[in-house]
Amino acid sequence: MDRITHKFIQVDGLKLHVAEFGSQSTPAVIFLHGFPEIWYTWRHQMITVANAGYRVIAPDFQGYELSDAPPEPEKTSFAHLISDAASILDALEISKAFVIAKDFGGWNAYSLALLYPEKVAAIITLNVLFMLPGAITDHFVLPEGFYFVRWQKPGRAETDFGRLDVKTVVRNIYILFSQSEVPSAGENEEIMDLVKPSTPLPSWITEEDIETYGSLYEKNGFQTALQVPYRMTYEVGSEVQDPKIEVPTMVIMGEKDYVMKIPRMKEYVRSGEVKKYVPNQEIIYVSNECHFVHEQFPDHVNQLVLTFLDHNKHLAVI
Repeated sequence: MDRITHKFIQVDGLKLHVAEFGSQSTPAVIFLHGFPEIWYTWRHQMITVANAGYRVIAPDFQGYELSDAPPEPEKTSFAHLISDAASILDALEISKAFVIAKDFGGWNAYSLALLYPEKVAAIITLNVLFMLPGAITDHFVLPEGFYFVRWQKPGRAETDFGRLDVKTVVRNIYILFSQSEVPSAGENEEIMDLVKPSTPLPSWITEEDIETYGSLYEKNGFQTALQVPYRMTYEVGSEVQDPKIEVPTMVIMGEKDYVMKIPRMKEYVRSGEVKKYVPNQEIIYVSNECHFVHEQFPDHVNQLVLTFLDHNKHLAVI
């Protein structure tokens, strides 16, 4: 980890933090995180991928971890994060990169390919498939107590989180999202109430890891993180006629990921409907893996990632 360098890149008046490792003369891979993650979530992948002959970069989205928060977080959108990713590649003089992304970072990866196709060599997403803009609310039935719904209303999550320190909030979310059932609260419960203080962490993440996450979230808290993705409708790419992701794409899905329990989600994933929009896509289902597949079984995920990257290495532009 001490071989990873850290820098700040100026983008639209904000200093965005980027972790980087590997030679500039090798193909580039940009990692896009989800929530409650930051660049640190890719710690297992960055070292392995760089040692295999790639330049790896892992930014923190604006308002996350060490990156500056926007002056008006409540106005932050997916479009800002996608533009940030493109600007980071430009600032680092990377003309085309492989994109590896998790959770809502996957939506950003697909949108980057739609809006900046010349910048994307191929895509790997973890736990998320391509969806048309607005699909998450238009086509999937989200129960009222579902965390995604609860966190959409400004103030509710802030009040819920505010009862605890930042580290405990991150710890609770990791525990909740590691389970195979959809995190959903009862009428008189809040999401943080779903985790008892005595509940242990999953075996694959340590208290030291949670300490790192918590300390890094101290700078900005959760204001921007709650805005994107929970309070911002995913509409990026709606202006693209006949949206298609033409580059090779691999999706790694954990079969015990709670996302698969969202009503209609399993049908969407397994129906092949997504092939209409991402024709060159392979979906790999991994048994016993949860929402944090890359942290739970890093060796297995790293093997899948390197096989895919090496197979498509000819698409890279250095």
